[in-house]
Amino acid sequence: MSIRLIVGLGNPGPEYEQTRHNAGFWLVDQLANSLPGCRLQREARFNAFVAKTSIAGNDVWLLEPQTFMNRSGQSVGGLARFFKILPDEILVVHDELDLAPGVAKLKKGGSSGGHNGLKDITAALGTQDYWRLRLGIGHPRTMGIQQPVADFVLHRPRKEEQNLIEEAIDKSVRIMPLACEGKLDIATMQLHTV
Repeated sequence: MSIRLIVGLGNPGPEYEQTRHNAGFWLVDQLANSLPGCRLQREARFNAFVAKTSIAGNDVWLLEPQTFMNRSGQSVGGLARFFKILPDEILVVHDELDLAPGVAKLKKGGSSGGHNGLKDITAALGTQDYWRLRLGIGHPRTMGIQQPVADFVLHRPRKEEQNLIEEAIDKSVRIMPLACEGKLDIATMQLHTV
């Protein structure tokens, strides 16, 4: 099964643009910018920025929901149903507290791990059986930061963390052609290899 929909999670609006919670948006923006003629455009019926593009010769949709994070399922479910995209053809890119900055992991299915965007997407799709690309942002507790998690994800990463997150995004963008060709085992191996 190949990936036909790549979803970046984040919160809309300039006040959230540079926050850790928007790491999914950062990846989709970079991916769109790397593809000739690919431009995300507002699509009211999906309440999202959307682009249809070609990756590795396959038609692929890029999506950035413009609802807040905890309502991401509205956009994802709406577009997936409209274009008849199955859950295992969807890759959701999101920030991950349980991974250090600079680490990116690909997996299929599993729990939301408390991530409200994933919870809502799971509810909208009726299954947890979709792909996730987890971009490490670190956890305030393991990073020695005295800050509640909800506050931490809505703040900018420190410069050194930002650089590591950007490296993980670069590496993740490079494996997207494999994912869109259905070579997810090879994509996973390449991404998880330092």
